[in-house]
Amino acid sequence: MTQITDSAEAITLTDADLLDAIRANDMLALQALFDRYRTQVYQTALGIVRDTYLAEEVLQDCFYRLYRYAERIDGSSPIAPWLYRVTVNLCYSRLKKRRRHWAEPFHEFAERLRAGPRTSPEVVAEQHEMQAIIRDTLARLSPQHRAVLVLHYFHDYSLAEIADILECPEGTVKSRLFYARKVLKEQLQRAAEGDAMQPDLA
Repeated sequence: MTQITDSAEAITLTDADLLDAIRANDMLALQALFDRYRTQVYQTALGIVRDTYLAEEVLQDCFYRLYRYAERIDGSSPIAPWLYRVTVNLCYSRLKKRRRHWAEPFHEFAERLRAGPRTSPEVVAEQHEMQAIIRDTLARLSPQHRAVLVLHYFHDYSLAEIADILECPEGTVKSRLFYARKVLKEQLQRAAEGDAMQPDLA
């Protein structure tokens, strides 16, 4: 593949084409993939580590690894699952090195969990009320349980796809999701006292 000459050209290329260009040390191609996936990778990391500084570190390290290991990545498969796998593993590694109480509010995930892409003022107000509940509940879950929640609810991956990303049995994913959903439901149900505020986590 010839060298990419400008960022406008890079935007039109497929992930596979950009990966080929990265293998030839094309920095515009790397920037294009970074721009294409930075939000998803950052929000995935933030959902697991619950710390904006660590999430930013994971984001940068993830794309550094994409550049470093581009030759080993299968360009015939979608690149997003590879990025999420690396992101999750980097999050686990960061959390092992830096154990502390995570107090950073996770607004993006809370809003995604509670509502669709368009929200009314009433729903927005309800989101703010529920964010503290969801944040406190997430703090009780392990990084492994948070990873499953983020991949399932934020990125809409199936259990089988999550198992592939996390490289673990599908039954393990199912049990983690069941437990995490159970904790969230119980907490939300207590807060909402059984009214319509409780989200559908089925």
